[in-house]
Amino acid sequence: MKKIYFFALRALTAFDWPLLILLCLMAALGLTVMHSAVGSTGGRFADQTHHFLLAFLVMWTAALISPKGWKVLAPLVYVVAVTLLLGVEFFGATSKGATRWLDVGFTRIQPSEMSKIAVPLMVAWFFDRNQTGSLRLFDFLGAAFLLLVPFLLIVKQPDLGTALLVFAAGFCVIYFAGLSFKLLAPVVLMLLVVIGGLLYYEDTICQPDFDWVVLRDYQKHRVCTLLNPSSDPLGKGFHTIQSMIAIGSGGVYGKGYMAGTQSHLDFIPERTTDFVFAVFAEEFGLYGGVMLLVLYGLMIARGLSITVAAHTQFERLLAGSMSMMLFVYVFVNIGMVTGILPVVGVPLPFLSYGGTALMTLGVACGILMSVSRSKGPPKQI
Repeated sequence: MKKIYFFALRALTAFDWPLLILLCLMAALGLTVMHSAVGSTGGRFADQTHHFLLAFLVMWTAALISPKGWKVLAPLVYVVAVTLLLGVEFFGATSKGATRWLDVGFTRIQPSEMSKIAVPLMVAWFFDRNQTGSLRLFDFLGAAFLLLVPFLLIVKQPDLGTALLVFAAGFCVIYFAGLSFKLLAPVVLMLLVVIGGLLYYEDTICQPDFDWVVLRDYQKHRVCTLLNPSSDPLGKGFHTIQSMIAIGSGGVYGKGYMAGTQSHLDFIPERTTDFVFAVFAEEFGLYGGVMLLVLYGLMIARGLSITVAAHTQFERLLAGSMSMMLFVYVFVNIGMVTGILPVVGVPLPFLSYGGTALMTLGVACGILMSVSRSKGPPKQI
């Protein structure tokens, strides 16, 4: 009886209540927007409700696992994730020109989603295992190898959006572990030069017969469409143009709940998934968009505060990467919907339809709660 009581008490105290309250608000908002966005898409609202309930259970389970438990699981989770990615490479199911799924008989899974958790887990475990004074260049190279293996396998599928999220989550761990910003300065400078070159030579490099070598044709089209959406208004640029029209037509106050014309007249493609922010902005306007960003900001700030209060290096690195992964989700999705980033298929956290992404976010939030409730040794100042 005492064991049952102890388990029930531990289960009820597994939550980080400030984060849970923010997640509940976001879930309510997400279901509200989904109800408006589904239109004639059948049972997606009911499905999304089930996805939220399942994500809550996944989050609860992840929160019940202690940080020490996550540390023990890290190598196993990473090996399983890489093995499944290799399985996709050799036995994957192809759909819409991409080989991203693995048929396991009773269902199809997308192993790249698992890598969003597995990679930061493994890299944090690697740095915690090698914390012997000051870090050496070899330590950073080893962490980079652990990051690049799944990243390159996902890029090859191809799934650039998921690959970027996996890379961002792993890179945040490397940066938080002590990577000097001076080493990043040349990379930032090179990126600025590349962006400047793209803008200057846009007319030449976006010609149909120009080969970019390092990118596939559809990726090249996404970049060129970003530079000039009107170059293909009924093709590659249609998504960006229509989403920007919807956001602009919402104005300051919005058109009102379920009163968005662009979304309900089917002008916004993928309005329940990648472009759900356009539906939200059209109906709730600038004020609604700002409040949504504030809500996301509070969630990220809570995650970072958990990071700062963590007791061990492993906990700090893991919680920091989970918080920054949420930031990258939001930044990339809203960036592509508003036309400042190419369309890469990244969902908007807790608003976009889909169970897989919600499961990943549930695990990430559960890990944050696990770190928040950890009773580790006192931090050394």
